Order: sequence, then C-alpha cells, then structure tokens
Amino acid sequence: MLNLELNGHAPDLAATHRLATRNYGHFTSMQVRAGRVRGLALHLARLDDGNETFFGGRGDVADELRLRELIKHALGPAPDASVRVAFVPAADERARPDVLVAVSDPVPAAAGPALRIQTREYGREWPEHKHSATMGLSYARRQAERDGFDDALFTGPGERISEGSTWNVAFWDGERVLWPEAPVLKGVTMVLLQVAMTMTGVPWGIRPVHRGELPDLLAAAAVNSINPARAVESIDDVVFTDSGALTDALETAWKTVPWDEI
Repeated sequence: MLNLELNGHAPDLAATHRLATRNYGHFTSMQVRAGRVRGLALHLARLDDGNETFFGGRGDVADELRLRELIKHALGPAPDASVRVAFVPAADERARPDVLVAVSDPVPAAAGPALRIQTREYGREWPEHKHSATMGLSYARRQAERDGFDDALFTGPGERISEGSTWNVAFWDGERVLWPEAPVLKGVTMVLLQVAMTMTGVPWGIRPVHRGELPDLLAAAAVNSINPARAVESIDDVVFTDSGALTDALETAWKTVPWDEI
C-alpha cells in the first residue's frame, strides 16, 4: 500500500519536481489502526508549532478540520497504515504551505531484537521540531551501522545524552524511568508515556544524563511511534543485562493510552 497526496490530490510532475528539489518543511509521523491514532492532538499541535516557526503562521480550528480530512482522504479505505503528514512550501512561497500526506503499510508492532547503540556527538538543528533537515541524523546512523551497531544515540557538550536518531531514549535507574534533559524533540510517544505513567503511578523523572553515567544505569529503551519500548542491549561498551523492568513499565503504561478518531 502506497499513496501520496498533495493538498488532497496526486501531485503532478511539476509538483513532484518541486517536492524533490525544495528540501524545506516539517512533518509528523503516526501509526494508524482502525482509522485511529494515539495522541492525535499532539501530532496536530506539533504541526501547528512547525508552521509558526518555519512558515510564520499558526492554524485555527478550520485548518485542523481540513488537515483531518486530508489524512482521511489519503488513507481511503485502508484501516491500518503508517502516515506521514508534512507541510512544504507552495509553488508561490508567499502562499500558505502545501500539505503532503504519505501513506504506506503499517509497521508491525513486534518489539524486534534489542538494539546495540553507538553514541555519536551530534545535535539536530531546531531540535524541538520534526523537520526536513535529516541528513545529519541519517549520516550518524549510517556511521554507527558501518561500525557494527544498529543505531546512533546523540551526545552534546560534556557528553550530555539527548536523543536517538529517530527516537527518544528512556533509562531505568532501579527506581524510576529516567528521561534525559537536553534539547530534544519531545516525541509524541514519549509525552503520552509520561502522562500515562503519571496516571498509573509509575515513577519517572527528567534530568541531565551524561555518557559517563551509563554503567550506573540498569536498562535503556528506544521509544517512538513504531515501538514504545524497544530494549537496548548496549550503548558503546556498556551492556544492559536486564531490561525487563523498564520495558514492562513502558508497555504497561502504553496500553492505557487511548486511541483518537481521525
């Protein structure tokens, strides 16, 4: 299954060329099941914030309704899918941005094998936004794979841990789930988990985490819309032997997160 729509229509050759040559914009990605998505309001708020930053304007209720209709139109009869919604420059860059909706097959919910992660010094531009400037993070991930790892975890000044290439990182310190305090994208899944853990009484906190602390932490997990609790086997030469407490806490909280109708 694959569908691509620009403002509700298949892009023509000129529009396709424009999309391929103007690497500018921002987006959000979501997993749709039975026509529903977790954290829809957070996805819409992310897009609204991106529009204010990158295109100089905020939306209103009518824009939200239009966006929902564009997503539903691109989905068509497909109940389950992976969906990416992007705002990109219009042909006249002074006009309101175009909306590009890409629909592909849903990603299986299976956890997958535990990850072997390499830290790499890198920081995304405008880290609080999910935007099109992704070559740096892709390069870091490719370099990690070249070195025999599965993915990259970014560090900043003072080896302060921030985020993974396309995921947030969660740690377990023996008492609570720990999220690094750093300039990062506040992933929708991460925010939903934090709310759910608060509601269900799972202890968690946010504080700076440095690479040198890794041997003192008991477990780590990669968190994104594809998987809310993918275990991390190792980071550099630090091996985590028991990720069960962390992944169980995240998965239990995730089950309480409601689904929203698009």
